[in-house]
Amino acid sequence: MSTAAPQAAAPAKGGGRFTRGRRIVAALSITQTIGYGVLYYAFSVFLVPMTSELKANRTQVAAALTAAVLTMALCSPLVGRWLDAHGGRALMTTGSVLGTLAVLAWSQVTSLPQLYGVFVAVGIASAMVLYEPAFAVIVTWFDGRTRANALLALTIVAGFASSIFLPLSGLLVDRYGWRQALIILAALYGVAAIPLHAFVVRRRSDPIPAARGPAQRADLVKAAVRARPFWLLVAAFTAHGGAVATIAVLLVTYLIHLGHPPVFAAAIAGLLGVLSVTGRLVTTGLRRRWAAAPVAAAVFVLQGAGALLLPLAGRTVTGAIGCVLLFGLGFGVATITLPHLLAERYGTAVYATLSGRIALFSVADKATAPLAGVALAQAIGYGWVMGAVALACGIAALALVAYHRL
Repeated sequence: MSTAAPQAAAPAKGGGRFTRGRRIVAALSITQTIGYGVLYYAFSVFLVPMTSELKANRTQVAAALTAAVLTMALCSPLVGRWLDAHGGRALMTTGSVLGTLAVLAWSQVTSLPQLYGVFVAVGIASAMVLYEPAFAVIVTWFDGRTRANALLALTIVAGFASSIFLPLSGLLVDRYGWRQALIILAALYGVAAIPLHAFVVRRRSDPIPAARGPAQRADLVKAAVRARPFWLLVAAFTAHGGAVATIAVLLVTYLIHLGHPPVFAAAIAGLLGVLSVTGRLVTTGLRRRWAAAPVAAAVFVLQGAGALLLPLAGRTVTGAIGCVLLFGLGFGVATITLPHLLAERYGTAVYATLSGRIALFSVADKATAPLAGVALAQAIGYGWVMGAVALACGIAALALVAYHRL
């Protein structure tokens, strides 16, 4: 099924490259955990105190995070082209500096326009330092035999970002206030991410010959985007990204709407992070026997079933837990499946460019789908939202099955 450019020589497990590769994975695991914690997850903790001090409503303040995610999506294609041409070291180091300065500026905002401006900068920094560039570094460093384990290790560690930084941010806000808390988080991110990206992240010294010139890379990209498999990946991961983002935003509210206590609803929603790690482990294990695309498609079908059953069975404790378990098992599967599929079919020469183009659609959908879900829930009810989520999961599964058959 592969039409890839030739792969780079495999790194020798016993050599210095493999040892350096492990250091890169360890460094990126740290920077991704702190990066997601500070640049993304911590926002929810600061929402209430910012709303009060900026004299705005929650929707107006929350729009800043939406602006950051949309900015990240728009920057992804450009970031991808840079990564394929120059590697991740300079880009991620610069992004770390920008992210640190942006969080420091966030601590000083006094108006909504200032907040939105800061979060445009946060979005640019996020495009430069979070999963997309980190995956590109790993995909181009490791070969197929070790790449899956490297990606799994990275995403397992970074999967705990919300579990670490939501309570940490809450403690800092409670003790020091939200502005001082942001200064502390900015310092923590800068001290960790800037040196790790600058001194540990490296590019392979033996790049694929086709990757040495922009003309050759452009030809590879043109050939990919003119063919059906690429757009099936776009459809699959855009639909699934919107479904996951909608559940992430609306699950607690919907469980409360179904009659569950807020504490129970929050606790059950908190399982999604743990289940994402479980799903990644299970999926990686299954890929040793079956192809990645149908495995992910099967998981997406289970997620759709969980969403579809939630309005029917979610009023009971057992039913709610069961539906969340079904959906949660696929919560992080797309994250590790897409890099594998791209590298498998297209090689590593233009991996970041193609990943960035897919991110333009999928990340934008993650930003806008929850807003559409809220509007749909207010207009005709949460049951229809769950139906739409199930439909999106079904579309993603069908797209992956069609992709696998090409």
